[in-house]
Amino acid sequence: MSWFRREDNKIEDTGAKTVRTEGLWVKCEACEQVIWKADLEANLWVCPKCGFHFRMGSLARIEMLLEPGYELIDGDLQSTDPLQFSDLKPYKNKLKDAQKKTGLNDAVRNAVGVLGDHPVVLSVMEFAFIGGSMGAVVGETIARAVDRAHDTRQPLIIVSASGGARMMEGIISLMQLAKISTALARLDDARVPYISLLTDPTTGGVTASFAMLGDLNIAEPGALIGFAGARVIEQTIRQKLPEGFQRSEFLLKHGFLDAVVDRKDLKNYLSRALHFMKAA
Repeated sequence: MSWFRREDNKIEDTGAKTVRTEGLWVKCEACEQVIWKADLEANLWVCPKCGFHFRMGSLARIEMLLEPGYELIDGDLQSTDPLQFSDLKPYKNKLKDAQKKTGLNDAVRNAVGVLGDHPVVLSVMEFAFIGGSMGAVVGETIARAVDRAHDTRQPLIIVSASGGARMMEGIISLMQLAKISTALARLDDARVPYISLLTDPTTGGVTASFAMLGDLNIAEPGALIGFAGARVIEQTIRQKLPEGFQRSEFLLKHGFLDAVVDRKDLKNYLSRALHFMKAA
């Protein structure tokens, strides 16, 4: 074998790249199983092993609920940073970062379309935009959805996912609670149905206002729903809170919700509820 020379038999670099798997797998927060991301998306972001409901983006939720051909509306509003707020990072910079990250001007999307066979006005909050916090733009956008439902007499559905009022807009943010609640009272007087869907998380001023004012208040399994945080409550009342406190199942048991509905059943449930409300 003297003819064999190692340098003549080198394996050449063909330029082939390694396969990258980063971002293709997701670890379930509940059962800690690793799930193929494509399977998770196909299952509406619900763990196929334990049923844990992951947070869902606003656009994906609109596509889940409405038939093809829906229209996105009221997306042109932007915050003007009314208080010129600056902490560790200027509010204007936080807004720009969130806009770049989500492709939205603020933490909500409005749409008009058909759910089942029911024309509806749909407003869906986006938690990925500064925690779904509610400032002047979110308040005005949701108020516009309420007004549209009133004027067209089409049922209103609001999907909440929020940490509450946006502190960077101070009292202007808190004013949105009364603004939306007043619009909903007008909608109620007109006898136009309003269904509130609370998802993980729905807290603070959003819970204290429109999220709990629906003719029908429903939630997804395991959703965190409350006003103040559990630690703040425990420190205030100096008592240990019960297991599962502020989760949707606990609220249902204690009369704060009308139903807890699995995501895969949500569209059919809403369609049946709207049919019942229309007949009432």
